[in-house]
Formats: sequence, structure tokens, C-alpha cells
Amino acid sequence: MFDLDRWREIFQSISKNKLRSILSGFTVAFAILLFTLLFGIGNGLQNTFKNEFAKDAINSIYIWPNTTTKAYKGHQIGRRIQFTNDDFNFLKEKYSDKIQMISPRLQRSVKVVYKTEEDNYTLRGVYPKYDILESAEVTEGRFLNLRDIKEKAKIVVIGRMVEKDLFGQVSAYGKQLNIGGIMYKVIGVFSDPGGDGDERFIYTPFSTMQQIYGNNDHVDEFGMTYNPELSIEEAIAFSSQMHRELKKKHEIDPNDQRGIRVHNYASDNKEVTGMMVGLSILILIIGFGTLIAGVVGISNIMVYIVKERTKELGIRKAIGATPGAIVSMIMLEAILITAISGYFGLVLGVGILEITGPSLEKYFILNPGVSTPVVVGATITLILAGMIAGYLPAKRAAQIKPIVALRAD
Repeated sequence: MFDLDRWREIFQSISKNKLRSILSGFTVAFAILLFTLLFGIGNGLQNTFKNEFAKDAINSIYIWPNTTTKAYKGHQIGRRIQFTNDDFNFLKEKYSDKIQMISPRLQRSVKVVYKTEEDNYTLRGVYPKYDILESAEVTEGRFLNLRDIKEKAKIVVIGRMVEKDLFGQVSAYGKQLNIGGIMYKVIGVFSDPGGDGDERFIYTPFSTMQQIYGNNDHVDEFGMTYNPELSIEEAIAFSSQMHRELKKKHEIDPNDQRGIRVHNYASDNKEVTGMMVGLSILILIIGFGTLIAGVVGISNIMVYIVKERTKELGIRKAIGATPGAIVSMIMLEAILITAISGYFGLVLGVGILEITGPSLEKYFILNPGVSTPVVVGATITLILAGMIAGYLPAKRAAQIKPIVALRAD
């Protein structure tokens, strides 16, 4: 393996047959290049799906009222449904075993002022643990608690971008904000994987906002997370049951799909999981099909190479080369060409993904890339294929008698 003379012979053989070596290497490099690009794009699509789900908890359910489209029990078409605190209590009590957390929500666009800085943001009145629903992470201070709800405290938790817009590099924690003419104390700052848009929200206790901006018991919508122990099918059945019960409570036609709307992430998860599995299978089939094509190409080239070198091998045997030495020389040459070409194809593929990655986002391909173990495994597969492809014809040629080999054309 580390015989210097043998390696010299291998490099001499490669240098004397540049076209043959280039063709062999091109087959391997092209196969690895396609394999890398396919897996990279597939991973980019999967990253897009994961990024969309990262905006909210994966077990989220949102329920909001709408306008009816069917007359029912004396009610006219076009009736606007309004949720109240009674609906909140109804859901908490009836489905306590299936709900992990639930929060009513009010939402208003407000003008926010801090000293000389001002801008418009969305103010949300929510309950504690709503940050879990949004997959938000408090980076400074804390989120809302039940005491804030009971005391109807004039406090807020602001997004990272709100802090950046109004406070610059100064911490917003503990500062006072003028929101719609009312002073609120900042008790926390949060970041959100949903991006800058989701970090421009401001959260305040639901009871505070309900009193100040409505002085009633109205609720805009509900957000909740279901019990993680529920399967996807059970979670879908649970949201369907809630939907039916709320329709019944508000006297909405059971066949009216617009009176109350429900968005269950379990349904999205089921669809996306199926798509990702199908996509992964398709990429694997195409990827391994590409590798198989590469293996066939290597095999054909190696058969041709050995046949072309039959006379040379005969001379080597005539001057004392053993069959084992001939076989090992051809195999090492095949491994060397395959390894170098495979690495070149890998580097080229990764480079293309790095360069084109940002421009692919408009096609919903986010951060395309491929894990090193996958491509290394593919490269090793081709190297092994090169070994086998070189071994079989080399062994056959090594068994030919020198006199026969020397007569070959």
C-alpha cells in the first residue's frame, strides 16, 4: 500500500493516459455533484417547512369568530359571531384534559412613544404562557403571570425589534412606554424564531387590555396548545369536536364553515410530514440512481482500461510481476482517481449551494446544504464501486498468460 515505487508507477500511468483518467474522474465527480445538489435542495425544502413551523408551537390551535353564511334557528345570513369570556371558561372546563395551555387574545394597532422616538405596533392582550404558543423566548426580564392578570397591571413585554426601534442600544427593561396615551412599564423583552415581524409585537395582560380598550368581556380569538401526548389523529379529532361544540353554543349551522374558523397545526403537520417523507424518498431514489449510474460508468471505464492495458500487463508478468501486484496496482489507481474526483465533486456541489443559496429563497428553498456524513458515505460507496470495478477485470487480466497478453491488440 505504501510502496513508493508502486505509487510512482500509478502516477506515471495516470499522467501517460490523461484522457482516460479525466473521463474516469469526470464520471465520479459528476455523480457526486448531482448527489450533493439533490440532497442540498431537498434539505432546503425541509428547512423551509421547519422554519414555517418554528413561528408557532407545533401543537398550536387557533380559533377565531367570523361571519355566518347560512341562516339557522331564526338567525339571518351574515351574522357576526363574537366570542366572550364565557367561551373562554367553557373551553377551559370542558377540555381541561386535552388542553395544555389556552389564552384569549385581543389585538389593536397602537402608537407607541418613548421620549422622541415613536412608531406604530400591534398590541396584544394575552394570558400567561402565550409566549410558549408563539415559540417566543424571553431574553430579558420575564413574561406575564397570573398576578398581572388579576391586578390588571399596566405592564408590557416587547419584542426585540420594538426595543431596537425605540431604544437603540439601550435596554428597554424597566422603562416606561406611552402606548395610546397610557403609560406602561416594560417588564421583559423577547425574541421570536418567526423573524423581525413577530418581534414587533407588544404583549400586555388580557384583563388590562379588555378593560382599557373595550370595558367589556369581548374576546377576539383563542390560542391554545393541545396535550402533547395526543397523537396527530387525536389532536385533529379534538379540534373538530371543539369546532362543533362552539357552533352549537353560538347557534351556527353545522355545515357553515365560515361562522367560526379553526386552524390546527396538527393538520398542517400531518400534510407536511407526508410531503417531507415523499420528498425524501424521491431524493433518495434519484440520488442513488445517480450513484448507480456513476458505478456503471466506472465499471465500464475500468473494463476498457484493463482491456487497453492487456499487453502492458503481459510485459509486467513476463518480467516477474505477480498477479497480486498487478491487481493491487489497478485497484489503487481506481481508488485514487475515484477519491480525488469524488472530493472535487463534493467541493464543487457544496460551493454551488453556498453561492446560489440566497437566491433560492424566493423558490422556498431555505439554506440548502448537505450533511457531511451523507456525502462522505456516497463518496465511499463510489470508491468501493471503483475497487470492485477495478478488481474484477484486473483479476481476470492477471490470470492471462504473458504470451497470450503480449499477442493482444
